[in-house]
Amino acid sequence: MALIAQNHLQFIIEIGIILYIGIIFLLNLFPMTLSAVLFVALGLGIGFTVLFGIDALYLFLAFGQNEFTHPFGPIALLAVITALAALPMMKDSGVEIGKLKGFIYLIIVAITIFGGLMHRSFLLLWLLGLLIGVFLISKSFRQKSIFTVKRIILMVAAGLAGFGALELLSQVLQMPIFSPLLRILRLETFATPSLNMVINNTTLLGHEPESAYWATSTGFADGYISLPMSLLLLFGLPFPVFFGILVNRKDTIDYMLPGIFGWSYDFGYLTLIMLLIWCASIIFIGLKMLHIYRERRENGDKKYLGREALLIGSLGAFTAQALIGLFLINRSMNGTALLTFIFLSAMVASHIVLLKKD
Repeated sequence: MALIAQNHLQFIIEIGIILYIGIIFLLNLFPMTLSAVLFVALGLGIGFTVLFGIDALYLFLAFGQNEFTHPFGPIALLAVITALAALPMMKDSGVEIGKLKGFIYLIIVAITIFGGLMHRSFLLLWLLGLLIGVFLISKSFRQKSIFTVKRIILMVAAGLAGFGALELLSQVLQMPIFSPLLRILRLETFATPSLNMVINNTTLLGHEPESAYWATSTGFADGYISLPMSLLLLFGLPFPVFFGILVNRKDTIDYMLPGIFGWSYDFGYLTLIMLLIWCASIIFIGLKMLHIYRERRENGDKKYLGREALLIGSLGAFTAQALIGLFLINRSMNGTALLTFIFLSAMVASHIVLLKKD
């Protein structure tokens, strides 16, 4: 009975352990050649382009939106950054990459448009992730720095143009769902009361029970931060869950506040500190492993090219999701997106075991 999770946090930790073990075995069982990694990355890139495109189309048809960008956007990032990281490796091996590079860029543009139509927070995640990914690639292959004044100005201009285009589109089509200004207005209206509620009721080990919706609240792990409800129901766990009209109550934290407030309210300040340490540790591990892979590649060892490309993609996606989820919108690392977040962290951390194997 001790192995059965008693609350949401225990369940998150247990699923995390299972994912870590599973990914370690998975990456050791299958050959991580550059061609295999690139093939899977391109397949995922095409798949998510179609998936996000259909979801964006449903916006105009006014039915059936699934909002795939929140849970699967970081995995799409993993795919395209991994594909981008494979390009210089192939070029160094004498492979012509012109057409492949154009195809990858086409995927990036398509996902940018489709995902941006669905969620403005995804657009920020996507652009930030691409920036981090290109930076990691430039460092891994000792390329010139991507951070020049001209490029920074162009990126800022591109971001502003994207949000401006969405606002114009919302006005022309009279579809407020596309409007970035509407999102800002909602934050102005609802974020401040939510923030006051969190700050006034958060403790070291959770929150004041009377501030939660549940009459039987223990003041800890009330479901504001959780894994997908379908996963909870699959195992028949008797945890409090938000569904139906109750989702509006969850949104006061899940949709209106950054993750640092959601995690601190549901699990306490101590858990938030441990979460931040864990995120920093994963990023440190990823950077350290990239340094080791680069040294081996530069010494003529070509066995780890696939793993290096995969690590660059995983680290770039994890870092972007952590920054957006913790400091912008909690929903980017909650529910199914939390499962994705744990998955990406495991994809980074597992490289320690892969290196020790050799």
